[in-house]
Amino acid sequence: MARYRLPEHVRKRMIQAQLKRTGSPRLARVVERNINTLVEIREHMDRRKSAQDHIADWITWFSGSMIFVYIHAIWFGIWIAINLHWTRFKPFDPYPFGLLTMIVSLEAIFLATFVLISQNRISEIADQRADLDLQINLLAEYEITRVLTLVDAIADHLGLEVGNDPEVDELKAETAPEMVINEMEQMKHKARDGPRKPAAQK
Repeated sequence: MARYRLPEHVRKRMIQAQLKRTGSPRLARVVERNINTLVEIREHMDRRKSAQDHIADWITWFSGSMIFVYIHAIWFGIWIAINLHWTRFKPFDPYPFGLLTMIVSLEAIFLATFVLISQNRISEIADQRADLDLQINLLAEYEITRVLTLVDAIADHLGLEVGNDPEVDELKAETAPEMVINEMEQMKHKARDGPRKPAAQK
C-alpha cells in the first residue's frame, strides 16, 4: 500500500504552525508523520467500503442536511396547498392526506435503515480504533515499566535516595489488564447497588 503524503502547500503550512508552537523541526516532522499515518488509515478504510456503504453514507449525509429540510418543506407546502384547494390544480390527496402520510412513513423507515447501516459501520471503525489504542497503551505501559526498572537500577547503583522509594517499586510492577477490568467491574457494581443499609435490630 502506497504511503499517503499531504499536499505540499498543506504540508508546509502545517510544519510552519508546528515550528511556531514547539520551535523544534524534529517535533514538526513527527507531527507530520503522525498525521500522514492517520490520513492513510482513513483512506484505507474508505477504500474498503462497498458501493452499498457509499450509498448509505451519502443518503445519511443528505438526510441530515438543511437541503433535505428545505426540499421537504417545499414539497409538503405544495402538497398541502393543492389538496386544500388553495391552488387551481385538482386535489388528489384530500385531507387528512392519507397518501402523503404513507409516503412519509415509508421514507422514514428507509432513512432509519440507512442511518443504522452507517452507524453500524461507524461503530465497527470505532471498535477497531479502540483496539488499536488499547494495544498501543499496553505497549507503552510495558515500555515505561522497563524504563522505570532500568532507571531505578541506575539510582540504586549510584546510591540515590530516590531508589529506596516504595512507590517506585509498586510502579515497576506490570499492570495486568484483566485485573484492571475486574476492578472496574466491581466498582461499577458497588456504585450501581449503592451502600447497603444495616439490618434493623430486633
